Amino acid sequence: MSLIADYGLVLLLLACLFGFFMAWGVGANDVANAMGTSVGSKALTIKQAILIAMVFEFAGAYLAGGQVTETIKGGIVNADLIPPELMVLGMMSALLAAGTWLLVASTRGWPVSTTHSIVGAVIGFGAVGISMDAVNWSGVGPIVASWVVSPLLSGIVAFGLFVSVQKLIIDTDEPFLNAKRFVPLYMFATGFMVSIMTLSKGLKHLGLNLSSGQSLILSLAVGAAVMLLGIALLSRIKIDTEADKDFHYASVEKVFAVLMIFTACSMAFAHGSNDVANAVGPLAAVVGVIQSGGEAVGAKAALPSWVLLLGAVGIVVGLATYGYKVIATIGKEITELTPSRGFAAELATATTVVGASAIGLPVSTTHTLVGAVLGVGLARGIGALNLGVIGKIFMSWLITLPVGAALSILFFFILRGIFA
Repeated sequence: MSLIADYGLVLLLLACLFGFFMAWGVGANDVANAMGTSVGSKALTIKQAILIAMVFEFAGAYLAGGQVTETIKGGIVNADLIPPELMVLGMMSALLAAGTWLLVASTRGWPVSTTHSIVGAVIGFGAVGISMDAVNWSGVGPIVASWVVSPLLSGIVAFGLFVSVQKLIIDTDEPFLNAKRFVPLYMFATGFMVSIMTLSKGLKHLGLNLSSGQSLILSLAVGAAVMLLGIALLSRIKIDTEADKDFHYASVEKVFAVLMIFTACSMAFAHGSNDVANAVGPLAAVVGVIQSGGEAVGAKAALPSWVLLLGAVGIVVGLATYGYKVIATIGKEITELTPSRGFAAELATATTVVGASAIGLPVSTTHTLVGAVLGVGLARGIGALNLGVIGKIFMSWLITLPVGAALSILFFFILRGIFA
């Protein structure tokens, strides 16, 4: 307890610094998953994608990021079995380890999983730095299972969405007219889906406990507002006969490019709501221990709003300074994307990620998006996929968790040597 009494302020400042560093890594690397499909399908330029992501990543992180943060800070290690001072040093080492790996990956343009990085880091310090019993293995099981289930689920949803686009719009006699008829319904689904998850689950830390009925009515209103805005934008798009000579569906894809603005916003919101926890979960645990003078364990402490705010700002800074590097590659290398294909991948990913956030499950946005893009690619046949790139992405996934764990163990012993 003397460690917290003697160095409490220093440890808190260091933890905030490491948390911001980790949030920067999330913004620099993982936000590419939110925006890569929009850029790859040419629906948005990189500048437009970064501006949209800055607004909606921040909103998702601050408004709906609390639920998953609870899992990261207290669901992976058993806080009751860890002395408070070791909890502080361990969570700090996890943040520094995950942030370091994300920095390395981002400079090389590798799209790795920030969720793998932080979960591996927290397990690493808990299992090796404390004891195997300190890890809540029953809590880790559902998280690991979600890394398989989430890409599978988003792949199935994306496959279904793209097949519906083909049946309702592309394989019809009047694809342009049908695109204008059905795309507003997809817009409604996008607005409704993100709002219902956020209103029903995500706003509790702000003190807004809405009933199911209130959430449903507000979500229907948001969906309708998004649809009306979309209809107004679509009314400006006219059929382009010249462009259609080169590519039969050029005019149709222009309609879907408008839809992708909405799905890009929902994807960024979903990503912020889930992945801010990777940065602020361990920080919230540290803050809880230090503010209580070492008496209360981090898992039981309330989540301060300023911690979510720090994470949200860190994500935005990371995106603005380094996000372009991974954004420029992820949207173009797995499969050829058009706005209609990118829409299916983004809406499927956003649905899966926001749904997982609502139940407090930290899923990998990287896995979920790659699963969705694979689903869209498979809807066109296996030949549409770049299997070499997919293999490299899978390899980067495999090494992320052990690297996060190893770095965390190293930093844990260094910090313990400095402060103990």
